[in-house]
Amino acid sequence: MAGKALIIVDVQPTFCEGGELGVEGGTAVAERIAKYVGAHRADYVYIATTQDWHIEPGSHFSEHPDFVDSWPRHGVAGTPNAELMPQIAALGVVHHFKKGQYASAYSGFEGIEDNTDRVQTRDEFATMQKDGKTLAQGLKDAGVDHVDVVGLAESHCVKETALDAKKLGYGVTVFEDMTEPVSAEQGVSARKQMKDAGVRLANGLEG
Repeated sequence: MAGKALIIVDVQPTFCEGGELGVEGGTAVAERIAKYVGAHRADYVYIATTQDWHIEPGSHFSEHPDFVDSWPRHGVAGTPNAELMPQIAALGVVHHFKKGQYASAYSGFEGIEDNTDRVQTRDEFATMQKDGKTLAQGLKDAGVDHVDVVGLAESHCVKETALDAKKLGYGVTVFEDMTEPVSAEQGVSARKQMKDAGVRLANGLEG
């Protein structure tokens, strides 16, 4: 029987207030997601988190970032700010996908499943990808047909994860009350792109 998955995207200190690329409202997003999972965990056959886990992401990092294709250092593998926010870590989610080790990687579908804090070599990362330790494989194995996406930031990694899920044939919902964009303008653009692709935008929390 097919079921739903919840993907919690990049809810890390690096993207919350005080982090290297802090999004206004990021901490509140973490709290709302924790509340939602507490009430709705039984609705899902599969729950996963994603994390930026940058080792050597090439031109993604820059001392003179353009904030489009290049950014200040953030989500550095093995650092406290690359870990999950405490509210999310406390949920006891089993599946964790780390992305961006050796590339920019905005979508959670570019990551590998890794429940450790290890910093993989390039060869180890490539082997894990070949072995199918990917989000796409995890969803397939769990018999998922619909994906709900929440997290940070709506205008970037949430959007790209949702669009990739749609391309793979899943029904996709992004909960707008559990995400925030980098800026209001980029949020408007992201929501238009998602709606045009057939992603449903909704609120997950009642009241």
